[in-house]
Amino acid sequence: MKILIVTPAPAGTRLGNRITALRWQRILRELGHHVRIAQRWREGERCDVLVALHATKSADSIRTFRERHPRLPVVVALTGTDIYVDRDRDARMRRSLELATRLVVLQSEALGALRSKYRRKARVIRQSATPFRGRGGRRRSGFAVVALAHLRAIKNPLLAARAARLLPDDSQIRIEHYGSALDPALGREARRESGRNSRWRWRGERSHTEALRVLANADAFLETSNSEGGSTAMSEAIVRGVPILSTRTPGALGMLGRGHRGFFPPGDARALADLLRRCERDAAFRRGLAAASRKRAPLFAPAKECAAWRALLRELGLR
Repeated sequence: MKILIVTPAPAGTRLGNRITALRWQRILRELGHHVRIAQRWREGERCDVLVALHATKSADSIRTFRERHPRLPVVVALTGTDIYVDRDRDARMRRSLELATRLVVLQSEALGALRSKYRRKARVIRQSATPFRGRGGRRRSGFAVVALAHLRAIKNPLLAARAARLLPDDSQIRIEHYGSALDPALGREARRESGRNSRWRWRGERSHTEALRVLANADAFLETSNSEGGSTAMSEAIVRGVPILSTRTPGALGMLGRGHRGFFPPGDARALADLLRRCERDAAFRRGLAAASRKRAPLFAPAKECAAWRALLRELGLR
C-alpha cells in the first residue's frame, strides 16, 4: 500500500511530530508498505491511506483528501494540543475527528478525554524507544537532572529554574535543559537564567544520540509540561530505567501509571523543589522510581508499536 504521513513539522527539524512521523515511516516500511512524509496532502497525489499527525494543524489536508477520496481510510493522530487544548474551541479539530476513519492516541488516558463517539474509533499506539547502548556523556559533579523539551510556553521550561532557586544551600542538584527555543522570548529568558542561576542551565538543541548520552548519565529525568499528549523523551527515560519526576497531567498519567510516586502539580515550583530534594537525599525513593520505569518499559518496546500498527491496518482492511 502507498501511505502518506502528513505532519506540520518541517523536514530536518527535531520537532516531536517530525520524530514521530519518521519512526512511523520506518515501522510501516518494515510492514511492507511504501511510505512518504509531507507537510500537507496535495491535489492529485495518490495514496491508499492518509495518516495525519495533528488534527488541528493538518485539518486542511484531512478535509481535502476526504472530499476527493471519500472511500479511502484517513488515520488522524491526536497530539496533546488536540486533546487537551483545542478540543472544545477549534472547529477544524472537531471536523478532523468527524472525518477520521480511525484516531490514534499516544497514551491510554487520552481515551477518557474523547467523547464516546470518537472513543469508539480511537486506538492507543504508544511511542516506542530502544534503550541506549552507547557510552554515556561526560559526567558532571553533583546530582544530575535532565529535561528534554523545546522551549515553548506549554512545556513551562523555566519552572525547573524557579524550583532550583528554592533548593537549600547544601543541595548538589544541577538541572540541564536540552531543546531548541521555539519561542524566542523564552529563549532570551532561558539565556539570562542560565547566566544567573548556578543550578539550572539551558544547553540548547542536541542531536538525538547526544541527548541519549546525556540521559544515560542522568540521576533523574524531569518533565515540567502543563499539558502532554505522549512525550517521546519520557519514553526514552522509561526504557532506560531512569527515575522520572513529572507534572501530574493526563499524558504523564497515561505513560507512567496513576500510582507513580514522582508526580507534582503543574506550575508548582515549591512542590517540584521538595520532590527534587527527596530524590537527591532518599536513595530508596530514587530506586523505587527507577524500578517503576523498568516495570513500564515493556509497554514502549518497538515490537509493541509495530504490532499496534499492524492491527490498525488490518482493521482498515489492509494487508
